[in-house]
Amino acid sequence: MQPELAAALDGVEGFSHLLVLFWLDRVTRGQRWRLRVYPRDRRDLPEVGVLATRTQQRPNPIGATVVALLGREGTTLVVRGLDALDGTPVLDVKPWAADFGPTEGVRVPEWWERLRTASP
Repeated sequence: MQPELAAALDGVEGFSHLLVLFWLDRVTRGQRWRLRVYPRDRRDLPEVGVLATRTQQRPNPIGATVVALLGREGTTLVVRGLDALDGTPVLDVKPWAADFGPTEGVRVPEWWERLRTASP
């Protein structure tokens, strides 16, 4: 972040989590038009549409993830859980709180649970 924008971060430390939007700059034009994928390239899972996954190969290469804010050092935010490659351009940062999204009744498909519980 440019130093002249540091004041834009004032107060961010009051939040435990942030929503980070980023540009998937390493996705090629050809990859953007891939419409179906196997989640995490696992052939034991069903092939689904890219918008049903968190793949970087999507028509609009904008990534989003909720991260834990560990601290702030000037214009640098120290976070945990960012699923972007080092050097990926950040588009925006927004505070995150439980009331910004559902906390009950969230439903996911069976294959998502298999990914979530699988060992890395």
